[in-house]
Amino acid sequence: FQYWCGDLFLQARKTPKHLTFSGTTWTQEIVDMIQHNGDTEKCKRESTYKRHPFLEWFLAEQPAGLELAEAMPSPRTIKTHLPTQLLPPSFWEQNCKIIYVARNAKDNLVSYYHFHRMNKGLPDPGTWEEFVEKFMTGKVLWGSWYDHVKGWWKAKDKHRILYLFYEDMKENPKREIQKIAKFLEKDLSQEVLNKIVHNTSFEVMKENPMANYTKDFQGIMDHSISPFMRKGTVADWKNHFTVAQNEKFDEDYKKKMSDTSLVFRMEL
Repeated sequence: FQYWCGDLFLQARKTPKHLTFSGTTWTQEIVDMIQHNGDTEKCKRESTYKRHPFLEWFLAEQPAGLELAEAMPSPRTIKTHLPTQLLPPSFWEQNCKIIYVARNAKDNLVSYYHFHRMNKGLPDPGTWEEFVEKFMTGKVLWGSWYDHVKGWWKAKDKHRILYLFYEDMKENPKREIQKIAKFLEKDLSQEVLNKIVHNTSFEVMKENPMANYTKDFQGIMDHSISPFMRKGTVADWKNHFTVAQNEKFDEDYKKKMSDTSLVFRMEL
């Protein structure tokens, strides 16, 4: 689900022109289900992109994320991939709630590569070998994965940020959904919680046209090249990295992550 860096969800309760951020499609669906107490029909009222506008996204012949966000009543749920330094200052000033979802670098790279392949709105990724180099040097959209995840990790000590890990969500979705519900100050019954766990599973969401991006961006996203919801697993990087690439990546990773307490699991 999470196809690059880390993502965030931010809930703004006051600002008429400022927004709430969401993470990846998986987290967006979880948040929407929590907000609607597990009502699946309400969560199918519109596609993900229109339920939770993508703040900085703009494509011709599609409503811009900012336009969609400005038309929404408060509180709003809005998605962004912006690093901390590019987030509008008003978000910090309003003390908005933010959910940030981070995924290990190798799986992130793999998923991002396949997303580039199927999305005509993005630059051609080139070969797998070329994209690995681009990712390592931060020459990808939204910049360096390393700076992104470290920036939000540091910001969590000063702001209302729930920092989640994709690997934890895969390992125990019920536990992580409970964390999100508590953060959003929502009490869920066990019945509703179990319903959310089921309806936000990869298998169910993959078949949900309101969540799998087959409804929006037709002609832009080519699911025949690679489905938007491709695998949703941990450690798929093992099917892509050569031994040499993995060794080089690990050496570079160790250097770039030496100045943080942030730790990722590359497999479960």
